[in-house]
Amino acid sequence: MSATESAPPPEGTPSPGKAGVPGAAPRRVPGQDPRVRWVLTLAVVVVGALTIRPMGFSGRGPAVTALFVVSSLALLARALPENAVSPRLTLLWLTLGIVAAAGLIGASSSGTSYLFAYFLAGHIGYRLDTRPALVLAGLCSLLCGGVLYLRLGPGHHLLPWALGLAAGTPVLIGIINRGQRRAVEAVIAAAESAERAARAEARTAVLTERGRIARDVHDVLAHSLAGINMQLELADALLDTGDLEKVREANNKAHGLVKESLKQAQWTVHALREDALPLLESLTAMLESSGHRDALTVTGAVREVPSPVTQNLLRIAQEALTNAARHAPGGEVGVELAFTASSTTLRIRNRPATREATAGAGSGMGLIGMRERVALLGGTVTAGPVTEGPDRGGWQVEAVIPG
Repeated sequence: MSATESAPPPEGTPSPGKAGVPGAAPRRVPGQDPRVRWVLTLAVVVVGALTIRPMGFSGRGPAVTALFVVSSLALLARALPENAVSPRLTLLWLTLGIVAAAGLIGASSSGTSYLFAYFLAGHIGYRLDTRPALVLAGLCSLLCGGVLYLRLGPGHHLLPWALGLAAGTPVLIGIINRGQRRAVEAVIAAAESAERAARAEARTAVLTERGRIARDVHDVLAHSLAGINMQLELADALLDTGDLEKVREANNKAHGLVKESLKQAQWTVHALREDALPLLESLTAMLESSGHRDALTVTGAVREVPSPVTQNLLRIAQEALTNAARHAPGGEVGVELAFTASSTTLRIRNRPATREATAGAGSGMGLIGMRERVALLGGTVTAGPVTEGPDRGGWQVEAVIPG
């Protein structure tokens, strides 16, 4: 350890990996041990007190004692945190310390007074920016060298004037130490920033997954329970008419919706577990279970698509089929799955209703959910009435997923 032992890091700085955590220990830059610094500083003060002469209340004793006290306080002040002392006050304190150290060299007749100048010069390089550090270190060399060269004190014959002129050279070691400290702090700050970014990314992923689960729950519960509720309300209304055949028909539809809900729940569990679902087979099974056998048309070369694409296309199909059953009962439904080199397209079109739709409002989240699903995959979705062709007056939903 040398005179350039560094100052402690600013108090309250978050420790690595615990940025912003209340109560976290202050960050300590590697290579800085406050205990070693204190031992070294106290050793210089003690050695100076034992060797520097004269000190006392007669002759030059009071002047040497005063200069020794000022130099010791300036040296001990190295332990002050950087954020506790303003740059202007730091410059003033170090300048006063250098003047006192040079005066101590000239006033004392023996001892290790020169150590104060060396240690303070090293700390100047560590505490101040390069330009003011070099200026103040040059002043230190000129003062200490001048005191010895001009033989201003009784102890000039003990030390060569070149030794005094070299008193400012430890500033270079201090500058190097400061650069190393700042480099380490930059690395630690970058690591903390990377960790905060990773935490933010993880939180975003959690929120995205929650949104996906919310859409899946909506698709399964809102649609299924709404359909079951409509059939049960219809059966209850038909009881007053005494038409048991229609009551039985409504009851059977409710049972069918319950079975369909169980299948949809299984699809949802698969999706939440991120199991790979075969798109073509799953879509075919969905259409058959909803009473639209042979409604699927496939164009292009069939290929496997990523699991998120399969999951979201199945949910979009489920939403569209549920809306068709609710708003256009009896209308024929056609589904087209098109594979191209650059995209996968799902198109669901239903013709106008052939019988009166049962009153009942949806949750209003269907189309919003479709758009959210497709946006997550970088695709587009369109929904609107069919204005021409044999399906005129019907409704069409088209989702295009790139890749």
